[in-house]
Amino acid sequence: MNSQSGLIPRLPEGRWALFLDIDGTLLEHAAHPDAVSVSEELRVLLERIERRLDGALAFITGRSIAAVDHLFDPLKLRIAGLYGLEHRLLPNGQVEAADEPADMAALADEIELELASKAVYVERKGPVLAIHTRAAPQLLKRATELVGAALARLPKGYRVIAGNAGVELMPLEAAKGAAIRRFMQLDPFSGRRPVFLGDDTSDENGFDTVNALGGISIRVKPQGETAARFAIEDVAGAIAWLGANFGDPAGAALPLRALSA
Repeated sequence: MNSQSGLIPRLPEGRWALFLDIDGTLLEHAAHPDAVSVSEELRVLLERIERRLDGALAFITGRSIAAVDHLFDPLKLRIAGLYGLEHRLLPNGQVEAADEPADMAALADEIELELASKAVYVERKGPVLAIHTRAAPQLLKRATELVGAALARLPKGYRVIAGNAGVELMPLEAAKGAAIRRFMQLDPFSGRRPVFLGDDTSDENGFDTVNALGGISIRVKPQGETAARFAIEDVAGAIAWLGANFGDPAGAALPLRALSA
């Protein structure tokens, strides 16, 4: 899709369900995933939004639930972690976790031997393997080759997702759209209209799902083709838009850039 000028006003009054990616959407990317931090202002905003939406707010993220809880401590929200391979359906409920298969562990060991000493961070997330090349962009091509070659050695049912600054290997069932659909079948999300904000290729499946459900899909810092219907230019703009539409009913409406074919 190509961008064109266009504005969407403040969301109309209604029953909304909000789904949020984290990295690149609520938090600026860093060379290492652990180098980011969450401000108290963002925590307070998310708490306020959750109350206003009667709990219909969930993170949809590639991070593990444990990592998100550590990052946002003490705030705990409903969440789908590892692209939907982990779930917590209640803010303080039980976590449906995912373990690292033996074949994925062996593969991660091999890739770490080649790349971990070259400013590349190999992140082991149970059944998901993420290779972060933000600190060494010249190695993105090699990382992608290694992960692509690994597909032939793994059982069927895995796929490769290339991102803006890295590449990930994950099971086919790891899909943000499926995670959103699961939440939408449950209280307090059921019967509401979904809104999803994301920033990367791994969010495209979520945009497709939200579009099919008649919701609003928003890509932050869009690059190239996207299924999202609207765009926000940066993380600061995304947080301001969330605050104006969900956090402060008296706040000024902020524009989204419409995207069309």
